[in-house]
Amino acid sequence: MDYLVLKWVHILSSTILFGAGVGSAFHLFVATLRRDTDGVATATRNVVLADWLLTTPAAILQPATGLALVHRMGVPYSTPWVAWSLGLYAVAIACWLPVVWMQIRMRDIAVAAADRGAPVPAAYDRLFHRWTVLGLAAFAAFLFIFWLMVTKTLPWAL
Repeated sequence: MDYLVLKWVHILSSTILFGAGVGSAFHLFVATLRRDTDGVATATRNVVLADWLLTTPAAILQPATGLALVHRMGVPYSTPWVAWSLGLYAVAIACWLPVVWMQIRMRDIAVAAADRGAPVPAAYDRLFHRWTVLGLAAFAAFLFIFWLMVTKTLPWAL
């Protein structure tokens, strides 16, 4: 694959991964804070769908294209900005995988509550709090990765 096409796919998939993540998180966060059970059920359905259609393919493309780019550029994987990027990506994915399961469970809880005409239950709230913490950790990791991709240096090495 041509270097520029590879780079374009890498940048596009990072944009989709980050954008879908932030957009989905905002959608679910706001719906949850409003406490409207039907709205929460709709938001969780949409977030789970977005993860399957947007986030998952982009999450697979990111390391594939990133590793190919590093190889094409002849940069050793031990180069600090590359090693940190890979490590932070592993952290972000380690946060995201349980979030996927949580979102599916949150969807099921919210849909069941909506079907009964009941309020959002405490079981949903417990998952939502964990989801928020893991989401913030992944968000921070991705922000740091963006820094590394743009500057190709660690902030404390400037």
